[in-house]
Amino acid sequence: MRGWLKATIGVVVLSGVLVGADRIAVGVAEDEAAEQILKSGWMSPKPDVSIEGFPFLTQVVSRKLDGVLISSDGLTVGEGKDKVDLRAFRARLSGVEVSGNMSSATVAHGTGSALITYSDLARLLPPASELVPNFGRLSLGAGTRLSLSYGGPGKIKASLGPFPVGDASVRSKGTTVTVDGFELNAMASLLVGVSDKSLEPISFTLSELPAGLNLSSVTPQEDGLQLAFDGKDVKLIG
Repeated sequence: MRGWLKATIGVVVLSGVLVGADRIAVGVAEDEAAEQILKSGWMSPKPDVSIEGFPFLTQVVSRKLDGVLISSDGLTVGEGKDKVDLRAFRARLSGVEVSGNMSSATVAHGTGSALITYSDLARLLPPASELVPNFGRLSLGAGTRLSLSYGGPGKIKASLGPFPVGDASVRSKGTTVTVDGFELNAMASLLVGVSDKSLEPISFTLSELPAGLNLSSVTPQEDGLQLAFDGKDVKLIG
């Protein structure tokens, strides 16, 4: 009986040591992976990385991770001076094959999501002076931009100062997002002296997407434009 008890205690202690060593190892690996992703140029600032699956050490031996979660709230996207914040970025990567020192990693499949607030989205659109003929007649500031908000399923609502500009649909192709369908109301059209109230479609490009993923869709929501990402056979590191 005593021998069995001692053996049981020994197994429990050894299991605890192994689990502790495994958790320490995964913590070190997560930090190293975050550093390598930062160095790769895919993301800045340094993201949070969480490696799924237990035990981790057996994944190290096979050099294939069950799954990797990446998150960051400090990313930016856009072109040149028109970069804006990409909020609440979250991505799940599966089929991640890594080198022994985490210097390279490829991803079989990845999905992700993030949000651009409407105030930030407005900064990606051209100033009102470029969108509306004879804009100066409206007596609005030279740097005035459209004010955007949620317009219902699939729609963005806009106004130009006190003048409603109606709703527009949003679509994406590649990394280009297009907003189409805005119209000046009758009063604004009269003030600027135009007969065609429709504004031309507005497009902008989201460059430097995080983690090597592609933009798959854009969806207007109450708090902003929801972005969805996906990717296959992505070279994440190296």
